[in-house]
Amino acid sequence: MKHFSQIALVLMLVAAPLLAGCAMTPSTTADSSSAPSPGVSMDGGRAVGSAAADRYGSGGSTAQGNAARPNPKEFTAKTDLRDIRFEFDSYEIRVEDAQVLDQNADLMKANPGWKVLIEGHADQRGTTDYNLALSERRARASMNYLVSRGVRSNRISVISYGKERPMCNDASEDCWSQNRRAHFAVKAK
Repeated sequence: MKHFSQIALVLMLVAAPLLAGCAMTPSTTADSSSAPSPGVSMDGGRAVGSAAADRYGSGGSTAQGNAARPNPKEFTAKTDLRDIRFEFDSYEIRVEDAQVLDQNADLMKANPGWKVLIEGHADQRGTTDYNLALSERRARASMNYLVSRGVRSNRISVISYGKERPMCNDASEDCWSQNRRAHFAVKAK
């Protein structure tokens, strides 16, 4: 019985930080050959550590999207599908952006031939690896929200660009807020 108590104690000590939400920072590996190049996300193939999923399930994504890595050159920006923005160091969908995603979902349901690529982006602050992981969470949170509104997950792919493709290069909060986004592009069948 004493051995069981020791095992239970070890398990609680290991699980406590995860349950407390301390696993929000992305895990990195010592093997640099497995790290993605800047601007490339291993869609579905890279573990992005997050024990605390936001209300749309982006931490442990249930909606997988396409298994094959999308070719971004096959997609074009549609002005009908609007980008959404995120707060600093967050991938939670804000109320005003949920309304934009509701409109995007309606457009996607009205155009079943569209395949959509959601690009995740971050501002220039933080490391490349951290921003790649954060922008992937942003893209997946957007995808999960669309799926929750009735869009089929096999029509959606995600890619993470981190801080590699900023819309604005100024060192100001206004500029940084423009770079913290999920951008939508479409490929028609």
